[in-house]
Amino acid sequence: MQKFTKKDVDIEAVTPRYQGFLSTYSYRLRHRLFAGGWTQPIDRELMERGNAVVVLPYDPKRDEIVLLEQFRVGALRTSDTPWLLEFVAGMVEDKDDSIEAVAHRELHEEAGLTAQRLVPALSYLSSPGGMSERVHVYVGIVDTSQAADFAGLDDENEDIRVHVLARREVESLLADGKIDNAASVIALQWLQLHRQQLSVLSET
Repeated sequence: MQKFTKKDVDIEAVTPRYQGFLSTYSYRLRHRLFAGGWTQPIDRELMERGNAVVVLPYDPKRDEIVLLEQFRVGALRTSDTPWLLEFVAGMVEDKDDSIEAVAHRELHEEAGLTAQRLVPALSYLSSPGGMSERVHVYVGIVDTSQAADFAGLDDENEDIRVHVLARREVESLLADGKIDNAASVIALQWLQLHRQQLSVLSET
């Protein structure tokens, strides 16, 4: 089966449209067709987000998970409440930062926790139809008794309430649709598939 790569895309022009927390560009490009040949020039808008990190804090000894509750503007128009239940997350903003370093830092800043072990789960493109963001998901093996009650950085306008819940209670929240943001759903489903392996890892 033929597999296309970046070499099969001809970018004719990139035009900045907006520069800010979310920067947007217009691309004019052509790409190869499965049946042969090339498309006509296509105009696409792309929001540049780069790499993001999500950490699901899990204590295998207590079988507990740490959930965060905080305001998200993206939920204002389509959800009953813009205060979402989610896991530790952050952007890789400095090119000199490793993804793992960002994961450790965000875990401390947003939950007051230090990972005894950071287990890479998977990475995925959050919305490739118009956004460049790739999300890297980790499970942080933690001691949930050390979690903060409230966390976040004042200079980033973060106001986070930290919840320590039994794993089964968190899974019930997922089943009931109370956890409905993609990164948290994906991270929790990964944990459901691999929890036994994590329990073995935590003992080594």
